[in-house]
Amino acid sequence: MVWDTTDTLGKGDVVSNESLANLLKEERRFAPPADLAAAANVTAEAYEQAKADRLGFWAEQARRLTWATEPTETLDWSNPPFAKWFADGKLNVAYNCVDRHVEAGNGDRVAIHFEGEPGDSRAITYAELKDEVSRAANALTELGVQTGDRVAVYLPMIPEAVVAMLACARIGAAHSVVFGGFSADAIAARIQDADAKVVITADGGYRRGKPSALKPAVDDAVSRVEGVEKVLVVQRTKQDVAWTEGRDVWWHEITQKQSAQHTPEAFDAEQPLFILYTSGTTGKPKGILHTSGGYLTQASYTHHAVFDLKPETDVYWCTADIGWVTGHSYITYGPLSNGATQVIYEGTPDTPHQGRFWEIVQKYGVTILYTAPTAIRTFMKWGDDIPAKFDLSSLRVLGSVGEPINPEAWMWYRKNIGADKCPIVDTWWQTETGAMMISPLPGVTETKPGSAQRALPGISATVVDDEAREVPDGGGGYLVLTEPWPSMLRTIWGDDQRFIDTYWSRFEGKYFAGDGAKKDDDGDIWLLGRVDDVMLVSGHNISTTEVESALVSHPSVAEAAVVGAADETTGQAIVAFVILRGTASADDEGLVADLRNHVGATLGPIAKPKRVLPVAELPKTRSGKIMRRLLRDVAENRELGDVTTLTDSSVMDLIQTKLPAAASED
Repeated sequence: MVWDTTDTLGKGDVVSNESLANLLKEERRFAPPADLAAAANVTAEAYEQAKADRLGFWAEQARRLTWATEPTETLDWSNPPFAKWFADGKLNVAYNCVDRHVEAGNGDRVAIHFEGEPGDSRAITYAELKDEVSRAANALTELGVQTGDRVAVYLPMIPEAVVAMLACARIGAAHSVVFGGFSADAIAARIQDADAKVVITADGGYRRGKPSALKPAVDDAVSRVEGVEKVLVVQRTKQDVAWTEGRDVWWHEITQKQSAQHTPEAFDAEQPLFILYTSGTTGKPKGILHTSGGYLTQASYTHHAVFDLKPETDVYWCTADIGWVTGHSYITYGPLSNGATQVIYEGTPDTPHQGRFWEIVQKYGVTILYTAPTAIRTFMKWGDDIPAKFDLSSLRVLGSVGEPINPEAWMWYRKNIGADKCPIVDTWWQTETGAMMISPLPGVTETKPGSAQRALPGISATVVDDEAREVPDGGGGYLVLTEPWPSMLRTIWGDDQRFIDTYWSRFEGKYFAGDGAKKDDDGDIWLLGRVDDVMLVSGHNISTTEVESALVSHPSVAEAAVVGAADETTGQAIVAFVILRGTASADDEGLVADLRNHVGATLGPIAKPKRVLPVAELPKTRSGKIMRRLLRDVAENRELGDVTTLTDSSVMDLIQTKLPAAASED
């Protein structure tokens, strides 16, 4: 089966029927393993139960949590699109993730097997995690953090990242975790927007075999914003760090002197739990706000259902970074609320060798693995012989997250990692949805390579056309969610109008996800990627506007247009077309490298364009709008689409002749 990427046509363009027809029919089917189906946590009855009484179904899932005050009201949808779930209930999220497992007699169960990139490791039990979270909560209180405050977190993949998040949740302060690869500019923008009082960071983390500094970027960011009172610093790499007396505090020094006793306070279900920033098409990052009761209900239930988690025997590993929503929902909150034992790995999959992931699976006896298509495609490129050297027989469920997985990568994953027996759960969801929305259930679904298949029990999703009409089986269009769900974002932090405009204005009464989708002849859903100006690179949303702004901030660039072009490894690769200022030369190869590095320094390495192409002119409509879909046609080496609306169609001829010679990242 072939993915046709013409479906991401630019803002507002629906996926064409012609491109949908190019999705060849996928005939392969894989039934659930009989033993897994027989003992599955969730059976086919869940779909019927949720269909008959959706709110009753979610009320039942909420009862999987421990509430200080049980909610009597499930959903308040009196002021759409602003939802309140379990609004009269009270709970403490950290208590649900830690204390209750200790109280149930499972304090000796390992919560986290930490594997550092250099090879150091430590096991943290639930009892030890409770003590660490309590000490950290006491430390934050000593530093002046109060209920309702915001705390920014910029840490590597180390246990303290989870502890910091849970400590914030314990005292009712919202955390805003910033991905450890982001630049000082990005950190400053997020600290400022959230008005964070404290920043938690580290001297550095280990990446690709060497220490990678984190604190300098925080120092730079904090110098540009008002309101940060304290910077809490975890010592990981023991690198030399600049120190601001009176502001900077060593994590180990302040936490070690605290009591391990801390009484968690119960908060309203709608108490803000975290703000997580994602790229917006306007370039200003969007602070996605998630609250406590509804979010934890769905993160916990979906982790239990989709991975068929058996906490007494499973060893779970999600390879995402804590700085992305997958790390929030399926490292910190979902697994720990369910009492899971999980692996957290600090580093990259190829350090010190390309079998590191499989070595970790073998070492810890990992049974459930959740990773991204980008990683799977990379492993394919490295060769089947690498995973074959390791014992992966402990694995029983495989998951995929971040972007649609093409069928051949799906088949490779099943065969080479799952020994042709592990069900694959291809999960669709977003930062905004908070938890999984569309996914197979491993004990129920006959899976199809490349399809997320159907909405989970209690979730209402469909595909509509331009006129908001549901498309028939075999048709394609826009993915929408037609009913509110517990873990939905409550708003964009500080900007209710932007929340309405971004997600609820395209189709009245429906949440529009920004993704194209098709239904196959069975009514199963196939995701087709973004239909707006947000690129999906290695599973991460990156705004074209942000990259264009970074390029134009370089003194040699007058104008820039950026597109995401299909890439076999990263899903989409960033391709930039730039008009240079007067004296800059298009033949200067050093300049192209300089521009790529400039974007990396401004936005972070993930946003570096794969190719930068200096051009004399950009294709524009008569109203001055850049026709990005034509640039995407060029970048993907396709026949040009309709050029009749261009002011000057010869521009495209010039661009097409130049592209083959454009230097690319190695």
